[in-house]
Amino acid sequence: MGKIQVNNIKLYANHGCLSEEAMIGSWYRVDIEVDVNLTKSSVSDALEDTVDYVHLNHIVKEEMAIRSKLLEEVAKRILDRFFLELNLINSATVSVAKLNPPIGGNVQEVVIILTKER
Repeated sequence: MGKIQVNNIKLYANHGCLSEEAMIGSWYRVDIEVDVNLTKSSVSDALEDTVDYVHLNHIVKEEMAIRSKLLEEVAKRILDRFFLELNLINSATVSVAKLNPPIGGNVQEVVIILTKER
């Protein structure tokens, strides 16, 4: 077994329950980790024997571009796409962080973390 991580994917998006968030948007950070059997790819040196992290990043960017009120819904969509499109994934964790959320205080970020298994 093994893990592939793609960390600190920074994106600007318009998620949130407030109408201002829909209009103005804010910065987000997404971190992903997928559990994959890396035995074959570590010997074959072939991209088709592993999970392409470019594909993972592409899914994150596409799903983050679709507006949602809740980060939970965004994280679930990302996970669902991972399992739909990438058969080698055994489990995955997605962390979606809203940077500087508008919650009436000095808060660096709020983070939603979801995990899914095949």
